[in-house]
Amino acid sequence: MGQRSHRTERCPRCRMHQRFCLCDQIPCLDLATKVVLVMHRRERQKPTATGPLALEALTNHAWLIHGDRDNPVDLTDYIMPERRGLILFPSDDARILSPELLAEDPRPVTLIVPDGSWRQASKAARRLPGVGAFENVVLSSGAETRYRLRREPKVGGLATMEAIARALGVLEGVEIQRQLELLFDEMVSRTLQTRHPDGT
Repeated sequence: MGQRSHRTERCPRCRMHQRFCLCDQIPCLDLATKVVLVMHRRERQKPTATGPLALEALTNHAWLIHGDRDNPVDLTDYIMPERRGLILFPSDDARILSPELLAEDPRPVTLIVPDGSWRQASKAARRLPGVGAFENVVLSSGAETRYRLRREPKVGGLATMEAIARALGVLEGVEIQRQLELLFDEMVSRTLQTRHPDGT
């Protein structure tokens, strides 16, 4: 019993098993872009959720939990005249996040990132108060996901951290994307080690 308890103890910051803690691998990225993760409450408890780890690397972020009727999320607090509001979700009217789109409006960006199952993220992207003030954007086609911890139900789908990394690659530069993707790959690798400690 004691051995099982030790194996399941997790780092409160990176949420990895203590033996595989990767806090010393987390960069400190101070960016103009503010990333607001809007995570469904059911996703919050999953240790394989990658959005929270991405936030640990970003000084300019917010983490909101939706799906709780007693504490509803309201995005109107993030509508600011000095910032451009974008929401990363592939709605029918979403435009590709690109340098050309950014050139239309030079203000620093607040990027809303819904997180959860497709159904949960879709509800957040369409129904939360204030969401209509944000422009819908989508990532251009790219490499397939390197997330091997869950089955991806949608073709071309990405883990939340991968999506954040690629979006920041457009918003802040390829070096920021590279650092987040290195952290993501390390998280996936170490998590797989906890599942297959003998390397099989």
